[in-house]
Amino acid sequence: MSKNILWFEEISYGDVPKVGGKNASLGEMYSKLRQQGVNIPNGFVLTADAYWEFLKFNGIDAKLEKIFSTFNPKDIKSLEKTGLAARNLILKAKFPPQLQKEILAGYRKLSNESGEACTDVAVRSSATAEDLKGASFAGAMETFLNVKGEKQLLEAIKKCTASLFTNRAIAYREEKGFDHLKIALSAGILKMVRSDLSSSGIMFSLDTESGFRNVVLINSIYGIGELIVKGRITPDEFFVFKPSLEKGLSSIIIKNLGRKTKKYIYQKSGGLKEVDVPADLQLKFSLSDQEVETLARWAVLIEKHYGAPQDMEWAKDGKTGELFIVQSRPETIHAIKEGNFYQEYKISPVNDPILKGVAISNKITQGKVSLISDIAKISDFKQGDVLVTKMTDPDWVPIMRMASAIITDEGGRTCHAAIVSRELGVNAIVGTKNATAVLKGNQQVTVDCSSGSLGRVYDGDVPFEVKEYNLQEMPELPVKIMVNIGAPEMAFGASFLPTSGVGLAREEFIIAEKIKVHPLALYNFNQLKDEKLKAKIEELTVEHKDKREFFVKELAEGIAQIAAAFHPRLVIVRFSDFKTNEYRQLIGGELYEPQEENPMIGWRGASRYYDEKFKPAFLMECEAIKRVREEFGLKNVKLMIPFCRTVEEGKKVLAIMKTAGLESGKDELAIYVMCEI
Repeated sequence: MSKNILWFEEISYGDVPKVGGKNASLGEMYSKLRQQGVNIPNGFVLTADAYWEFLKFNGIDAKLEKIFSTFNPKDIKSLEKTGLAARNLILKAKFPPQLQKEILAGYRKLSNESGEACTDVAVRSSATAEDLKGASFAGAMETFLNVKGEKQLLEAIKKCTASLFTNRAIAYREEKGFDHLKIALSAGILKMVRSDLSSSGIMFSLDTESGFRNVVLINSIYGIGELIVKGRITPDEFFVFKPSLEKGLSSIIIKNLGRKTKKYIYQKSGGLKEVDVPADLQLKFSLSDQEVETLARWAVLIEKHYGAPQDMEWAKDGKTGELFIVQSRPETIHAIKEGNFYQEYKISPVNDPILKGVAISNKITQGKVSLISDIAKISDFKQGDVLVTKMTDPDWVPIMRMASAIITDEGGRTCHAAIVSRELGVNAIVGTKNATAVLKGNQQVTVDCSSGSLGRVYDGDVPFEVKEYNLQEMPELPVKIMVNIGAPEMAFGASFLPTSGVGLAREEFIIAEKIKVHPLALYNFNQLKDEKLKAKIEELTVEHKDKREFFVKELAEGIAQIAAAFHPRLVIVRFSDFKTNEYRQLIGGELYEPQEENPMIGWRGASRYYDEKFKPAFLMECEAIKRVREEFGLKNVKLMIPFCRTVEEGKKVLAIMKTAGLESGKDELAIYVMCEI
């Protein structure tokens, strides 16, 4: 067996010192999980021995010691000078003849397996200290894709090796306390999956924000997946509920369509090029429901195999239609958290937020805006500033760790900015669309990520308080305590509280914040005469031809998120209880709502549900609940009727619910009435 080259089938996870975390994991999955149905592309790796031999053959080891002897980690210019000198040494070096011969023999074997003279491969970096508990090295080193031909392969391996000394990799090792000269880089050479002709993405076997473990989070885009990591695309997002998946039920409890405007495809000369995604494809999900569930099943298998939550990359081959896992590493944020503490933030803004986006972390921070348009200007950044940019990539790590917060135009929960800010403990809001246009340099802002998945940016310093509770010190109570939840995004985090479930899950937040349109305007969409109103609704519901289905889907997903978070604990969902003045504020609401002198005791709650004018909307709510309980299998959902004035009124509502398949006492369903009159 060669000490310089190992094939995936020869590698296990115990070989991290030889081949680094990324390559060890690929070998482990290739040799242990393929028989369970998980597809892994084949490949071979250069070992740590090959790296040390390469350095010694060229006399680079001694030169690196000299270069790093004058390195000042607190000086960005010193970082840039040190990194450049180290990389140049490697790029100008030559492979030892025997090592080069073994590399090319491996490439020819892989090409032969693929039935090609020179097959397309990915050259991926795997450092012997990366993908360890507490250190992901996300994007710190380089990957080279669509590498074809022997000359290009050797060049890509050299560049991959040199990337051990990118400025961001050096900065990251300083942050984590690793010795720069004791880490080796193992280059992995694996067969490319033709995701340029299909889709690819990232997957976590838990919720990345809260650490909630009963879901798999999948992000997906068209083309090769680098655009997700770079944060330049907001991907499609899927949450799969593991217990429903295990039972063979519909398990995709959340589906959010991303902004997939660009994709990476093959360039004929090698490497990748960026192209536009056709408009009709932008409005379609980049994975089918069946493919989402297949990936989720693999995520559960991989997590079980490693005994810990995983951060994975996947790709779909557009030629064969097959899905592949191309990377798995330990999730490095929630896996290392200790203790059971709950932090509560209270903020009282006077004005509305000036910007919104996807919240990463759950904190509130403040600072001055520093608009950095490109990497050449990072030396202008000051400690404690709020970094505002279109997107970050691994070269930005040296200033990301200095930031009080990070705000980007593009990106989703699994983009580079999100992954690194979580690991560094830095507050961040991604995917704002227009932060670089709205915010001004030196503007003082408050960055609020404390209220679920929606992050808010306020102008100026908004006062806030923070309290911390040790949940392990909570006393035993003689009564059952339940929580009230309106925003589904809060549910996964709240699930860790020592409660007996949800005493009141309100639909109003889901309808007002996610759906935004009056249910009858959706039900009667095709009959609407106001073209401006129709255009506004069309913009919000663009992925649905059937506007009624939009209402049912969004409401079902919001309720399912709360029910899944607390499963199998009781979750009592209250049907909608807007007053007429509140319903009028929804898009199209003025068409269906009367003006009432006293809406508080007017047409609301139970009296709406059996009214012939509103009954179609109530039946849509019933359909959403039925979907949650029957299709997702979340039988822990029970129901509550609000503002029921008389016994007769209650009986009318129960009769309608029965026709919709929701009958008290049947299939574990309990129906409560709210005691408020």
